[in-house]
Amino acid sequence: MKKLGDVVVVAPDSPQSGMGHAITIGETLRLYEEDIFEDVVAFKSSGTPADCVKLAKHHVLKERKPDLVVSGINHGSNTSISVLYSGTMSAAIEGALEGYPSIGFSLCDYSSKAEFDHLEEYVYKICKQVLDHGMAKGVALNVNFPPKRNESIRGIKICRQAHAKWQEVFEERFDPNGRNYFWMAGNFVNFDKGEDNDEWAIANNYVSIVPCQYDLTAHHAISQMNQDWNWEMF
Repeated sequence: MKKLGDVVVVAPDSPQSGMGHAITIGETLRLYEEDIFEDVVAFKSSGTPADCVKLAKHHVLKERKPDLVVSGINHGSNTSISVLYSGTMSAAIEGALEGYPSIGFSLCDYSSKAEFDHLEEYVYKICKQVLDHGMAKGVALNVNFPPKRNESIRGIKICRQAHAKWQEVFEERFDPNGRNYFWMAGNFVNFDKGEDNDEWAIANNYVSIVPCQYDLTAHHAISQMNQDWNWEMF
């Protein structure tokens, strides 16, 4: 990001995977300036990723308007349905809510030894495209990178979200005091056979870009409900 302009970091002070679009209500919200990046103003917050964007807008950058909000790079995939659970993407979507061009980046590799060095040129190019061409209002980009492989990344695909989901299993366990607790496990199942979705792109060594929006209205259902449902009984 330093190649593109002045950078200000506001980030959570602890891992926030699976936080979704949670915000801190009814609890204290801490914010501390940190000197951990060279020539970059940085703050850590006790809040969620979405909190960090709000704090950046209303406190850290209250006299400035950012040109771009960037979240990540997340360690692990945020393709398909994972976008709903992702703290990384929720920060980007919060940026879009505030009216800023916003991007969430994720690497589809959960290994503790995952390599990120092959992503830099793509992060730069994608951010440069957004700065040069702008973004539709209310849209955030969900960008996922394939893990580092023997062959180079084959290119970039603009995709739709794949039809896939997590099939969870809740294992009941017992602590040393004999009290039961549950541990969530499960498998990711891809039902999508198309070649225009983010799961296909990653599997075939492409960078996937899915334009996302915060409007969750199922517009196609409105006319059907108005036409077929009977409201006269009320």
